[in-house]
Amino acid sequence: MQNRIRDLREDRDLRQSDLAEKTGIDQRTISNYETGKTSPDAYALIKLADFFGVSIDYLVGRVKYDYYTNEKKVQAIDRIQKQLEELKKY
Repeated sequence: MQNRIRDLREDRDLRQSDLAEKTGIDQRTISNYETGKTSPDAYALIKLADFFGVSIDYLVGRVKYDYYTNEKKVQAIDRIQKQLEELKKY
């Protein structure tokens, strides 16, 4: 889970202090999540998932891909359709 939080934060070019300011979660707490020293409680998971626009399952590593938003679902379907088209050529 710690890597997902860090990766999502870095993908958005945010520092830990930026994420702390935007979510109301202390910067040291975010650091502890990212290093695996502590795990987010339910309240923090909801705040982080809502902020990043991902499912909690994705955030905690239960699923490999996040299909939380319709946009992401459409992108995934498009990617799969393209792969199928390529396979049909063979």
